[in-house]
Amino acid sequence: MTYKNLSPELADALKVIAKERVTRTIVPGKDYIPASGKVMYEEDLLLGVDAVMDGWFTGGRFTDAFEKKLADFVGAKRALSVNSGSSANLLAVATLTSSKLGDRALKSGDEIITVASGFPTTINPILQYNCIPVFVDVSVPGYNIDTSMLEKAVSPKTKAIMLAHTLGAPFDLDAVMAFAKKHDLWVIEDNCDALGAEFDGRKTGSFGHLATCSFYPAHHITMGEGGALLINDAELIRIAESMRDWGRDCWCNTGHDNTCGQRFNGQYGKLPFGYDHKYVYSERGFNFKITDIQAAIGLSQLDNLNTFVEKRRKNHRYLKARLEETVGDHIITDTIHPKANPSWFGCTITLKDSFPGNRHELLQYLESKKIGSRLLFAGNILKQPGYLDMPHRVVGCLDNTDLVMNNTFWIGIWPGLNEPHLDYLVETIADYVKNNM
Repeated sequence: MTYKNLSPELADALKVIAKERVTRTIVPGKDYIPASGKVMYEEDLLLGVDAVMDGWFTGGRFTDAFEKKLADFVGAKRALSVNSGSSANLLAVATLTSSKLGDRALKSGDEIITVASGFPTTINPILQYNCIPVFVDVSVPGYNIDTSMLEKAVSPKTKAIMLAHTLGAPFDLDAVMAFAKKHDLWVIEDNCDALGAEFDGRKTGSFGHLATCSFYPAHHITMGEGGALLINDAELIRIAESMRDWGRDCWCNTGHDNTCGQRFNGQYGKLPFGYDHKYVYSERGFNFKITDIQAAIGLSQLDNLNTFVEKRRKNHRYLKARLEETVGDHIITDTIHPKANPSWFGCTITLKDSFPGNRHELLQYLESKKIGSRLLFAGNILKQPGYLDMPHRVVGCLDNTDLVMNNTFWIGIWPGLNEPHLDYLVETIADYVKNNM
């Protein structure tokens, strides 16, 4: 790799230090095995140093390169970097509230179809814009929306669908996109746990009008904190750009003025003629931008994304097979849509009635053996303390959602783990079952 600000000699010296920083050894039974984690290389840190040495800390050359490379990878028309996946979800909903969208704009009281078993920040933007989440049950296994209930969920107030690809396994995009087209609904794909996943040979994040990514250290690539909004509808690009950047009407890149040559020659709203276009605001926006240092690290991480995704798939295949052969009578493991090729975030386990003991006891046992685990996020968000009084509508029953809340968890398959780690995970669960039969 060529660095703008680092001589070959300095780069070589820094690589030695960087390699020490990113090298990590996890010994099963001795060291804690986290459910998620990051894998970094010395090049990631060096490109970050190169960005620091530019002395240009806001969005710049690395941000531009990262956004283009990410959009090309997914197959999106545009990628906008933001400071987190949660901000990306908020920006997605905010974009759809723009008055520029006319009757299709989201307004207070409009309904958005989703599920109750996901991560809170898929739901929060719906509530923050005074829309109504309409909850549909999920399938078990699969843990994605039960698409057979979609027609029952629609009403005259329905404007959008916002769904995550659960733990990297795509939901049924054929059914969801056909339903959305039939009823003229916006689709937001929460792709935060699924970067690199495919459905029918096409990357998730390229189907919906908008999609979101997260680059938190637990995710498929990382820049520390960070995320992205993927845009597949050309009408939404300029709106989303404005919403991300304070709501400004000006489209000049950071550090550039008067790109249009008309900076002082416009009439905007009820402002005086010639009001400086840099300070004209056409949307009620945010500042969700990242630093160029983050973008540099993310750009380097993208070089290894395909490798990371394949390692996650390999680890998931191995772990699923081992679990089924050892404790398969007592658990339910992942299944996927026939057209799906997941980019796994974790390996999901649901305890059957025949399982000896309960999830609470099992997870404490795993923790005592230095094995990390995670619940399937909110479980049933309707039961969470911060959401007991939220406005909502439920379609049918949420029996599987409650099953997820009570009996489901997931364990790690991230690229820093290898077969000895996965064997230890399986053997520990098998020992628990044996000791409690």
